[in-house]
Amino acid sequence: MDKKTQIIEIATKLFSENGFENTSISRVCEASNVSKGLVFHHFKSKDGLLREIFSVTTKKIIEMNESINDEQKPMDRLYDLINSFFIQIKSDKLFFQLNLNVMTQPKTRELLNDLIKERSTFILTSVKQIFNQINTENAEIISYLFIAELDGIALNYLGIFDNYPLEQIKEQLIKKYIKNGI
Repeated sequence: MDKKTQIIEIATKLFSENGFENTSISRVCEASNVSKGLVFHHFKSKDGLLREIFSVTTKKIIEMNESINDEQKPMDRLYDLINSFFIQIKSDKLFFQLNLNVMTQPKTRELLNDLIKERSTFILTSVKQIFNQINTENAEIISYLFIAELDGIALNYLGIFDNYPLEQIKEQLIKKYIKNGI
């Protein structure tokens, strides 16, 4: 792993665990075993590092979406989307925790506002494409509801309940959208 990727991964972990404002660049450098000069060379500032982390996580979301086959039936694509969300939230908890933290804190939300809007538009457009093929009359509203449900699941799993029944929630979501046909 190159040093830039290492810094991103360690900063993501530290920002997730301690919060962006509570994590100094010195702490990131110490944990990454790199100099401040190297961090500032790659990212220019702590804010730049956070923006890069957010951009990297957005790329993961885009890749996850691109892995869903456009040639599939809409219900199969929706199933794959739900499944990939639950796989990702379990396997990359820090990624989701950081996103939750930065999007709910006023300072970081302001810093990332353009990137948050870009990501949100991409997610809404992708979900809406699927729901347009399933139910064109209510596709936009259903898309907003679906995204809100996923956001709520992430919030509850990451920040509220210790024994959150993630698998059972996934099954209920599949039942609601796939088996019951919306």
